[in-house]
Amino acid sequence: MGFAFAYRLILVVAVASVLGISLANKDWGSPNSNYTGWGWGWGWGSSKSNHTGQGFNNHPVNETQGPKKIIVGGSENWHFGFNYSDWAFNNAPFYFNDTLVFKYDPPSNTTFPHSVYLFPDRWSYLNCDLKRAKMVANATQGGGDGFEFVLKRWTPYYFACGERNGFHCKVGSMRFMVMPLFRWHY
Repeated sequence: MGFAFAYRLILVVAVASVLGISLANKDWGSPNSNYTGWGWGWGWGSSKSNHTGQGFNNHPVNETQGPKKIIVGGSENWHFGFNYSDWAFNNAPFYFNDTLVFKYDPPSNTTFPHSVYLFPDRWSYLNCDLKRAKMVANATQGGGDGFEFVLKRWTPYYFACGERNGFHCKVGSMRFMVMPLFRWHY
């Protein structure tokens, strides 16, 4: 019974966090307002507002954009020895209908094969339990333009490389999770 309560509490905190982050990205000013930032002394037409469509810190006001194609790992692509958890953290937020592109070299005499697995839950992800994971891209699908995965649901996505019996996942570098957020239209 205590475990069920703790699980529900964690779920509520996670949902509240995601919702809070999503709402923090929204510009709350009215269309005729010069509101550009939070805090006292600027915004809502204040003389300290810079009136450029950017916030007080020169951060652009969140303009709703369409889905993006994001190359996993950026210029590093999908390979052994790169920390993808750090990459995901530094490149967040990710939004609904964004496409993650996994690019990796097909197997050869000089390169190890890679793949992409999707885990059903955090526990199997943390334990690199490939028996419960689903292969979404095999060793040859990352070549060329790469394998594309669209974030279509509001749920955490847990990705890892499943090659070498999960060794690439287990050493901690070829795995990451993302939680897509809502795009706010106003």
